[in-house]
Formats: sequence, structure tokens, C-alpha cells
Amino acid sequence: MTPLQSEIRRLYLPPSAESDTPAEGVAAAASPLFGPDRRVRCMVMELTRPPSWKLLGAVWQGVQAELELPAPAIAVSGTDGLQLWFSLAEPVAVAEAHAFLEGLRLRFLPEVTRSRLRLLPAADAGAAHPGSHAALVPALQTPGDNWSAFVASDLAPVFADTPWLDIPPNEDGQATLLRALAPMKPAAFSAAMLLLAARAVQAPPLPTAATSAPVPHLLQAPAAHGQALQDPRHFLLQVMNDATVALPLRIDAAKALLPYLQGDGHRPSTGG
Repeated sequence: MTPLQSEIRRLYLPPSAESDTPAEGVAAAASPLFGPDRRVRCMVMELTRPPSWKLLGAVWQGVQAELELPAPAIAVSGTDGLQLWFSLAEPVAVAEAHAFLEGLRLRFLPEVTRSRLRLLPAADAGAAHPGSHAALVPALQTPGDNWSAFVASDLAPVFADTPWLDIPPNEDGQATLLRALAPMKPAAFSAAMLLLAARAVQAPPLPTAATSAPVPHLLQAPAAHGQALQDPRHFLLQVMNDATVALPLRIDAAKALLPYLQGDGHRPSTGG
């Protein structure tokens, strides 16, 4: 196994993945990004037509500054898009992964036409349908001679008009880019889902039907590892006290969740 294959396995492949990730070529008939239980560790947001780094870069910065999550990898698709590759330490269901990406869209790209975005895995993804998840990177695009590749954040704007490489990327350089990244820990992912849910509900409706979309059901009823967090005290116990989650994020999520739950009969404690 090459260093690049090891890094892709560390960040994106499910624990049960049996085959090494190829450094070139297109995705296999069954995407290796799906586990046998249809759970995933990899989530990809792709922006196309045009692939603006000014817009996608706001997501890249926002997940770090606002959600306090590890930086996602940045990739050029080799065809017409720029991508963010998010890594999870533990696999989640396809619906939960897609809801996370939809939450990011609502939070950071609400005015972007939905047709310009691909959120992968797709909501109805299945392991037998490779198009429902992203193609592996780096890879030679066929037909054609262009390559998809991971790129550094300071070089991403260079690829806004031409989101591809016309030569094979250096494998050691690709491995070095990925080696600096870390997957999201479960508690941090759960806390981010809660923040996205609360802020999606609190956000004012968009003015036109073309840019509006219903809040995903997983964001309407946020959950941590399959357990609904209907009581803010439960959230504080499960997330705020977790040493792997940044304290400001835990406090911010708890504050945001309280008014969201008031409609269900929950009220913040007054200390009385």
C-alpha cells in the first residue's frame, strides 16, 4: 500500500474496505466509499457551473471557524467542479451524512442555485450505484486527459476556471496534503449537526422558491449517534462534557438549541 492509499484509507474508506484505493482510474462498479452496511465516512460537497472558490471557500472557512471542525480536503473534480472532502472518524448512515451537507448548504450557501451543487452521498445512495457517491481522487478522467486531484487551499482559486490537472498529480504530494488532515470525531460531528439544525430553523425564509428548500428531517430533529437530543440537559451531558469538543462550540450549541426546543414545551431553566 502506497502512502497515498494509506491516507485515503485513513480518512475516507469504511473500516471494512477490502481493497486498496487506486491512485488512478475511475471508480469501480461498487463505490469503495460505502461500507457493506451502507454507512460512510466520507462526505463530498461539489460546486459547479462555475466552480467558484470564493463561494466554496466560505464553506471551507466556516466549518473551521464557526463549527470548529477539522479542515476538509479540497479537490478539483477533473471536469467542472471544485470539491470539499469531509472525513468522519466513525461511519454514519447515508441519510445523516447527506443531512450534514444539506445543513452546510443552508448555512453557508443559501443563495446558490441548488443545481450547481452536488451533495454526496446522495440521499438515496446505494453501494451498487457509484454515481450516488463521489469518484475517487486522484483519478484520470475518461474520455479526456485531465486529472482530478487534491489541492492546497492557497492554490484553489487558481482552478476556478479550469478545475483539473492536465498531468498526473505527484502521489507523494497528494499524500502530504492528506496527512495534515484529521477526521471529525463523533462528538464534534454531533455538536455540528445540532448547531446546523438550530440555525436552519432560526434562519429567515429565502425570498424565492428557486433558492429555498425544506430543512432535512435529520436537521429538524437533530440526533447524536441515533439518539434524539430532545432535552438540552441531555445535550450538555453528552456533548458539552466531552473533552474532545471545543468548549465554545458546546456552549454555543446549547444556547442555540434551547429556543429551538421551546415549541415542544421545553423551557430554559430560570434557576427557581
